[in-house]
Amino acid sequence: MDYDNLPTFEVLPKHVGVIMDGNGRWAKKRDLPRYKGHIEGAKTFRKIGEFAADLGIKYITFYAFSTENWKRPKEEVSAIMNLFREYLKEALGRVEEDRKNGIRISFIGSREGIPADIRLLMKQVERIGRKEDRIMLNIAVNYGGRQEIAESVREIAEDVKKGKIKPSEIDMDTISSHLYTAGMPDPDLIIRPSGEQRLSNFLLWQSAYAEFWYSDVLWPDFTEENFVEALRAYEHRSRRFGGV
Repeated sequence: MDYDNLPTFEVLPKHVGVIMDGNGRWAKKRDLPRYKGHIEGAKTFRKIGEFAADLGIKYITFYAFSTENWKRPKEEVSAIMNLFREYLKEALGRVEEDRKNGIRISFIGSREGIPADIRLLMKQVERIGRKEDRIMLNIAVNYGGRQEIAESVREIAEDVKKGKIKPSEIDMDTISSHLYTAGMPDPDLIIRPSGEQRLSNFLLWQSAYAEFWYSDVLWPDFTEENFVEALRAYEHRSRRFGGV
């Protein structure tokens, strides 16, 4: 992709969700251990995040590790956590570069079960971001859409119990305000590579009116051109939000 001649769009999504899928299959096709696929996938994540910022997208959320991914072999989970740990350390070393590029990093998902040193690194990375950045880069770690909604409902129930809100006052905005993505716009576009066509428990509430774009390309092979292809498809969609 020629970064000196970036493509322009008549309609650009404000928030894009990306299900990073296909790392394991990428490695298997090359007779490599699965963690090698995750290493290559991490490179693609960084590349696409920076490219999205250059294009003017304000929010992008990457699905990195789900609540169900703990069920994978211990060796693979350990490798993913080690990779995440290294990414966070690198992010702390890129503070000035990311600030210059206008990239602010945030994390959504439950911190429970994540190693303590990684939780600390996540806090440090989030703390260094600026509010006036070009793009909010969200990383969904230990994230599950159903769990997110359940936690939101529990929090609202506690507010009702404490008299902070009446049951009759609960509406969709109330629930949205208790989600991990509170304060962010809902995703306009969900991208999933690897040939699979399902949400896999990703942003269930938020993606009610999102457009979807699928590709057979495995995530480590996903390029800026593929990302542009998804944005072009979105550009020609007619979003009616339930209307005519």
